[in-house]
Amino acid sequence: MDEVHHWVGSNNGPDFYQVLKRNVEKTTKAGSRWVCTTNAYNPNEDSVAQIIHESAMVEQSYWLYDCTEGGIDVEQIRDPVHVKRALLEAYGDASWADIDGLTRTILYDRTTPDSTYLRFYFNTIAESSDGWMSKAEWDACFSEEDPITPGDQIAIGFDGSIRGDSTGIVGARLRDGRLFVIDVWERPENAPDDWEVDVLAVDAAVQRAFNTYRVEWFYGDPPWWQEALGRWSIEFNDRGTDYVFEFWTNKPTRMVQAVERFRTAVMVHDLSHEGDKRLTRHVLNAVTREVPQGLLIQKDSPRSKRKIDLAVCAVLALEARADAIADGRMQIRRRRVVGF
Repeated sequence: MDEVHHWVGSNNGPDFYQVLKRNVEKTTKAGSRWVCTTNAYNPNEDSVAQIIHESAMVEQSYWLYDCTEGGIDVEQIRDPVHVKRALLEAYGDASWADIDGLTRTILYDRTTPDSTYLRFYFNTIAESSDGWMSKAEWDACFSEEDPITPGDQIAIGFDGSIRGDSTGIVGARLRDGRLFVIDVWERPENAPDDWEVDVLAVDAAVQRAFNTYRVEWFYGDPPWWQEALGRWSIEFNDRGTDYVFEFWTNKPTRMVQAVERFRTAVMVHDLSHEGDKRLTRHVLNAVTREVPQGLLIQKDSPRSKRKIDLAVCAVLALEARADAIADGRMQIRRRRVVGF
């Protein structure tokens, strides 16, 4: 079976694949085998290539999925050093490949989308044409002016994991929607199987944020961290005023609205950011998924190493900012001065 990244629902590719596979599996004792060759797939098409890659048969090592990817991110695709190095990595011992020619094409040919280069030249499951945010759109919101300072009124978005995905904390300044990364914990490359996020470090970072800034609203996605959110809610409650709230990102109606508001804010430059490479990488990694309520964001595939957790944090931070302002919390607090 060849080019199975093109075997999609619109051409009945998955159904055809199932017919072929069933007949092979029935006759394996007679020597029947099946082999697939493919380029990297578009994670929004549910192609046969994606079905195989995400199968538990691959995860349990019953099927061999042999793939060499060039190590490059979309923001590095105009860097000749990164491009050439990733091409050499992807093509391996394919001595017939014109690496210099391919490098020139990728650097200077603008008639081909970057996602196509990533998929067909670097063998990377890429940000597809259904990417949530383009680099140009995101970069247009970068600003070095008026940096975040201690004491600023901010809102916070928190998205946590324990082992697989990243755990992050992003702030949004109330008066102008400026985003900044408070902290992030990403699974290191070649981490041991028992690696986990340092829960105490996360707790300490939240404490520092409340001590450093005037946190007016905190939205956290509860899975894995419901106990911590409950504890922070109690700890940072101030004379009956709540500051920490749950925001379930798996509730599509609310999350669709939050994602749309964030994207609109980017389009009209109603937010800014510091150019943090980690936040930028996560935002550009996100792809859209259509649900009945609208568009959500997700990773390009469930097993992808291209994380989006800081993007989710940023969405929650901007929602927290909006709700804090609606609640009247952006008003400057006045101190009582007593004279003697």
